[in-house]
Amino acid sequence: MLSEPRSGRLAAWGNALLAGLVSPDDAVLAVVGDDAVHRVAGLPGESAPVGLTLALGRLRTLGVTALRVALPAPGHPLGLSGPPEFNQRAIDAEEAVICHGAALGLVPEVYEAGPEGDVHVEVVWHCLAVREAPPADVPSLGEAERELAEALREATEVLTRLDVAASGPVAEAAIDAYRARAERGREVLAPGYPPRAVRVLELAQRVGTLISVAYENGHGGAVSAGEMAARAQALRPVERTARRAQVAAYNAVVEERERGMR
Repeated sequence: MLSEPRSGRLAAWGNALLAGLVSPDDAVLAVVGDDAVHRVAGLPGESAPVGLTLALGRLRTLGVTALRVALPAPGHPLGLSGPPEFNQRAIDAEEAVICHGAALGLVPEVYEAGPEGDVHVEVVWHCLAVREAPPADVPSLGEAERELAEALREATEVLTRLDVAASGPVAEAAIDAYRARAERGREVLAPGYPPRAVRVLELAQRVGTLISVAYENGHGGAVSAGEMAARAQALRPVERTARRAQVAAYNAVVEERERGMR
């Protein structure tokens, strides 16, 4: 969870584009980021993969009004609504984008090419049919913020007691790198998102950074099998909560729209 999911960038900037808040060029530039190129395969009406600009325009004509994020994991179909074939592809990729207004979903497939030291990344988004149903296990922004704060407190207490909290030069370097990235790009979400969504996403990303550092630092001070199991048990629920919070933040635009229609 150290890096922003590609599905998050696509949903956030796609939503800004669909709302008329950014230009197609700016949206595509933000979605592609450091990758070389993004294409969309399987788009209705297209026999071959097309560029992201054309794909986003075509989705609009197909009735898409907003984009949701799914960040599933094995045993936790977070943000998914089926069918099973789509869910499995999304779980394998650990992310997906679900279209609001049309029964379509997008799952990324990432390719790396080029010699060592000059590797570039290409992404193909596979457009597939999805089931129109409420997404699984997605909290509201308010619920996500409360759950994340509580989970972070509980995990910190457990990890500190076991002497396995992220510490040392490796952890400090990773956290400093996260802070540097945050300072370089304060706009963690695209235009049109409420401030609370930005706050929740920033906290979820910070928590994700700490979890990644804790895992990457081996077993820290946990020396017994029991202590290592307790450490993993403490990390799993907070990682799950951080993923749920990320999804809630990225989906805040759709949540606000649905609330306003009631």
